[in-house]
Amino acid sequence: MDIRGRPQILAHISKSLTTTVYDTLWIPSSARFVVLGSTPRTTGTIQVYELNGSDLNKVVESEKSSSIKCGTFGASSLVERQLATGDFKGNLHIWDLEKLSVPVFSVAAHSSIINAIDGCGGLEIGYGAPELVTGGRDGRVCIWDQRQKDAPVMAFEPESQETARDCWTVAFGNSYNDEERCILAGYDNGDIKAFDLRACKVLWETSTDNGVCGIQFDRKDIKMNKCVATTLESKFHVFDLRTQHPEKGFACLTEKMSHGSTIWGVKHLPQNREIFSILGGDGSLSLFKYSYPEQRSLKDMEGKAYGES
Repeated sequence: MDIRGRPQILAHISKSLTTTVYDTLWIPSSARFVVLGSTPRTTGTIQVYELNGSDLNKVVESEKSSSIKCGTFGASSLVERQLATGDFKGNLHIWDLEKLSVPVFSVAAHSSIINAIDGCGGLEIGYGAPELVTGGRDGRVCIWDQRQKDAPVMAFEPESQETARDCWTVAFGNSYNDEERCILAGYDNGDIKAFDLRACKVLWETSTDNGVCGIQFDRKDIKMNKCVATTLESKFHVFDLRTQHPEKGFACLTEKMSHGSTIWGVKHLPQNREIFSILGGDGSLSLFKYSYPEQRSLKDMEGKAYGES
């Protein structure tokens, strides 16, 4: 706690790397994590680190032909724990971390860089088949099933390449039974769209003032409850997804951080969906907690930082 009684975020381990890091992921049910990124030669790299007291040990490192932008374990089982990645050439690969020389699944998913990827149905999170969603610079949002290699299960595409907007972030949610599932997608022009996979249509869309860098449901495996979207110019938006007005859409609370830089992403705490962190472009990490003084209404939420680093 600091002198004001607020929780503090303290660095446990710090390590310098010679690569550009684009994504980091904990390997499920382990004390290891994966680092994805790019080398100075613009080749890709997959590194596996293991916690060892107050130090980090590099367990595995594998270099790939193209820089790797994003990854997820969300569509893999807890037994296999296979890593799905998207790279700068638009390729979607699935890797066995014990044999990183050759991917177990590979497809040319997009015509250009894959900016974001998410998975659902694996790791015993969410219902239905294990699936992946990718969002690319070509404006396409594609859903993939490893059992179908040649084409996506479903794709939401722009009307034309001239009107295509760069899709920066995607997220699965509303997977509370085997039939229902939704996807959120954020774009460089500030648009946010929710796609209903059961009905194969746009469920809801809105526009923010700035490009959407990160988006996430508070939980994937429950009925849509709330989501957080982070944008350029240090803003984040919290949407109440329980009640939709036919004209005004979902209730929204917008906050602006004082650091004035981009908020690159958002992560909800797995153990408590009422707590989430946002990743500031100035290197800060801010922890927020939803607060409902009387009624559980987003309009009453106090947008105060719970802890900062």
